[in-house]
Amino acid sequence: MIEQSPGVRAEAWAPASVGNVCVGFDLLGHSLGGAGDRVRIERIDDPDPAAPVVIEPIEGLPIDLPLDPSKNTAGAALLAMHRALDLEAGLRVRITKGIPLGSGMGGSAASAVAAVVAANALLERPLAREALYPFALAGERIASGSLHGDNVGPQLVGGLVLALPERLVRIPVPEGLWCALAHPHLELETRRARAVLAEPFALEAVVQQTAALAQVLAACYTDDTGLLDGAIRDVLVEPRRAPLIPGLDRVRSAALATGALGAGISGGGPSLFAWTTDEAGATRAAEAMGEAFAEEGLEADLFTGPVAGPAARVLGREP
Repeated sequence: MIEQSPGVRAEAWAPASVGNVCVGFDLLGHSLGGAGDRVRIERIDDPDPAAPVVIEPIEGLPIDLPLDPSKNTAGAALLAMHRALDLEAGLRVRITKGIPLGSGMGGSAASAVAAVVAANALLERPLAREALYPFALAGERIASGSLHGDNVGPQLVGGLVLALPERLVRIPVPEGLWCALAHPHLELETRRARAVLAEPFALEAVVQQTAALAQVLAACYTDDTGLLDGAIRDVLVEPRRAPLIPGLDRVRSAALATGALGAGISGGGPSLFAWTTDEAGATRAAEAMGEAFAEEGLEADLFTGPVAGPAARVLGREP
């Protein structure tokens, strides 16, 4: 049993993220500042053993999300943590959503990550961030139906991360690399975005995708942004998801026309992202993507930030 401290409540924030980064489906992702979820955890000293995690009504959304912890990403993550650490106290959870649902910005993962980071702050001996990874994965599984860490990994530790099944590998980010993201006012459920991937892929496409992933990783480890030009492409997943996102080709082309290194779908979509060599380039790319979505009749929220984005953080703790 891992003891909990006398702390009564803690609050944490987790950032949005760009999953897959075109080349690393379910494996590669980076955090992105500018949007995020907040979760407050309050200690329950005499919990119902059958219900050690209690979720209060969720704020920040026009629709209701499940309050049953086993069906909620934050709740499932906390249940996994509670069982694994054999905690005595219960946990009351308040979630404030800052990331739109079905946006491709890692919203379901962010709630899970913020929850376990806040709960960790109430432990007598808090665990290392990487040790929280399997708990956050258990939460993400509720939304996507599978265990993949391309969102929870970078949200936990920050920056660009290779999320393997049992460990996280931080990837060095070339100095000055920025991201632009355009989120159209359109919801695309993660499970629907994954359903179109059921059929097998051609070997030739798999080889092309593997080459692109290797090129991106080589660029990062050698600090050579020139290698990134043309490497950020998705020949596997994006062609199948294109029909789900109005104007995908138009929006991607608009970003590339500004000089972006590459552009594609963020996570399961419908948001699109682009990588640029500096902040000014990210601003240009974001504006161009927003205008392209507008031509499709869609309003879009625009975000920019370093690819070496922030990690989840504790906002406060009451002893």
